[in-house]
Amino acid sequence: MFRSSFTLAALSLAVLAGCNKAPQSTSNDTSNTNTVQTQQVEKKVSAVAPIAKKVPHEMTIHGDTRIDDYYWLRDDERKAPEVISYLEAENIYTDTMLAHTKTLQSSLFEELKGRIQKDDDSVPVKDGQYYYSSQTRGDNEYTTYLRSSDFAGTDQQVILDVNELAKGHDYFAVSGLNVSPNDNLMAYGEDTVSRRIYNIKIKDLSTGKLLEDTLEGTSGNVVWANDNKTVYYIKKDAQTLLGYQVYRHTLGKPQSDDELVYEETDTSYYTGMSKSKDGSEIYIWHSSTDSSGLSVISANDVNAKPKRFIEREANLEYSISKLGDTYYIVTNLNAVNFQLMKVDIDKAGDKANWQSVIPARKGIKLEGVELFDDYLVYQQREMGQSTLIARNLKSGKELPLSFNDSAYTINAYGNNELDSDTLRVYYTSMTTPGSSYDVNLATGEKTLLKQQAVLGDFNADNYASERIFVEARDGIKVPVSLVYRKDAFKKDGTNPLLQYGYGSYGATMDPTFSSSRLSLLDRGFVYAIAHVRGSQMLGRPWYEDGKLLTKKNTFNDFVDVTKSLVAQGYGAKDEIFAYGGSAGGLLMGAVANQAPELYKGMVAAVPFVDVVTTMLDASIPLTTNEYGEWGNPNEKEYYDYMLSYSPYDQVAKQAYPNMLVTTGLHDSQVQYFEPAKWVAKLRDYKTDDNKLLFKIDMEAGHGGASGRFKRLEDTAFNYAFILDLAGIKN
Repeated sequence: MFRSSFTLAALSLAVLAGCNKAPQSTSNDTSNTNTVQTQQVEKKVSAVAPIAKKVPHEMTIHGDTRIDDYYWLRDDERKAPEVISYLEAENIYTDTMLAHTKTLQSSLFEELKGRIQKDDDSVPVKDGQYYYSSQTRGDNEYTTYLRSSDFAGTDQQVILDVNELAKGHDYFAVSGLNVSPNDNLMAYGEDTVSRRIYNIKIKDLSTGKLLEDTLEGTSGNVVWANDNKTVYYIKKDAQTLLGYQVYRHTLGKPQSDDELVYEETDTSYYTGMSKSKDGSEIYIWHSSTDSSGLSVISANDVNAKPKRFIEREANLEYSISKLGDTYYIVTNLNAVNFQLMKVDIDKAGDKANWQSVIPARKGIKLEGVELFDDYLVYQQREMGQSTLIARNLKSGKELPLSFNDSAYTINAYGNNELDSDTLRVYYTSMTTPGSSYDVNLATGEKTLLKQQAVLGDFNADNYASERIFVEARDGIKVPVSLVYRKDAFKKDGTNPLLQYGYGSYGATMDPTFSSSRLSLLDRGFVYAIAHVRGSQMLGRPWYEDGKLLTKKNTFNDFVDVTKSLVAQGYGAKDEIFAYGGSAGGLLMGAVANQAPELYKGMVAAVPFVDVVTTMLDASIPLTTNEYGEWGNPNEKEYYDYMLSYSPYDQVAKQAYPNMLVTTGLHDSQVQYFEPAKWVAKLRDYKTDDNKLLFKIDMEAGHGGASGRFKRLEDTAFNYAFILDLAGIKN
């Protein structure tokens, strides 16, 4: 949705975008005289870094003129021979420069794959009359989706085998699996390009055959009306890729006959859809950076028109959950860190009728609620840690749901039934593999349903995790999550350290487990997450203090965390590495300009680095939606501030760390030409002999490769880059 690097699987390098395929052709431009000698496995190879030609492109605004010598690398069609040739030359150069790591890459890949349970099943989730689950088998790259009439899966039915659908495609992704209220039909989206534009198909689950209906150019999901033959979907703008129109489709009719029921005319808003837990209402969600709202449609009336819950207001955010004749509202109304309110459905339109249920509390952010007939479960964050509390709606008695780790991630999921006294949760920490529990809301008793299997000799007791606070240059204390292998760590400044950061959009990167990360920890690395400003780790003010005209706090925090970790002995001063993706790639670029001497190497995945030019171009996906995050550079105040930190604009004639930059040609969130231009300019300006490598996945987009083992190949490639710099050869 925004320039976020993955899902939050970005906490490890396991989902870095990249490509391990050698391209088939290269550029004829060999004008670079700086020939780098690299040692291959058996012989020396001369590698010549591609040098992009300079074609000055002048851009003037607010009386300021910038010259972009590499603007020509932008090709919206992604077909220009000169551009493709240059990108392929970069891939060949990168593969050549890392040819001596092929054996290491191969052993890492086998190591990563060896920890994964090839035959794996998810915990079934009840939705309607069926229990839904997924499975992976053998060497299959993709997931198979199933359902059964009971939790044990005694009569499992395959409802979608993505491995079959993906045959013949270099990239394939499905989204939005959604079954009709009568459980007979299933809608899902297909993307074969990685631009996150989906064609929706409808499958008859009783016959296994597809209906003739195909809905093109969508966001990838539908919401069913309760007549089981009407679906609502969001159409995307072909240029900006913004979902902005909600259509109503009747099965059996052509898409051209579909009715437009809502159109978002304010391009600073995203559009989304969902359905109430009781199935009676359909919601169209409106969300900008600092405002939100929704419109309501009856799920029982296929002629209904959407009605605004309340009129949208600047800086007012809220979400609703329906229970009987009451709406529960999580909102920032008179509450910086949000509060919970409720209102009778027939009085909801007037905020004066909203009544406080959980009032605003200093230092505690209310993150969300889950409703049941007899229980309210709310999630809150205090001092960087999320917790769940269950409240009995009849007695008012509360029960905290406790876990043992000092820092962890916990989320409720799959709780689709109102008449339940059990909460399904997902729990993980940096030393605890992902675990699914059912929690009894009356007693707090936890039943472990599954814990992610880690094959091999993994023993959680061999690893330790810490949560510390580091003082930044302005006196603010920044949380840091750390993990290391106990017998490989000495707090004496001798361990190599990899530091990760993100810090944008209020996205909080909580500590989670990664089986891939073990390959670094077992080789003596310390892994650190710097919870810099721009997230909501310490509540909403933590976000507000890391965006717009305070964005530089994000970069300063990251640098200050690095300095403190070295000073405290967590990492060796000459063996510090950094990683960030997407908006975290912006962080990498800004930090590389500000404090390059601190880092031996950096990985910048799908990096958002050409901030000013992108934010001045409303035709680029996501730009107008993000004025509330970065500012609108059409206003001079924001232009000047943005220009002062934009990594591409601030590249200087100085030494830079060893750098690996990755992108996907079809990236819909950070266009490939941003990192391409950045690499070209860095290569021209930098004064060192350190590696500058650019890896382009010519088939993928923002999320990288689509298959589970292909992603592990990418991870092995990136790990090999880091380990090689650290002098670790196996």
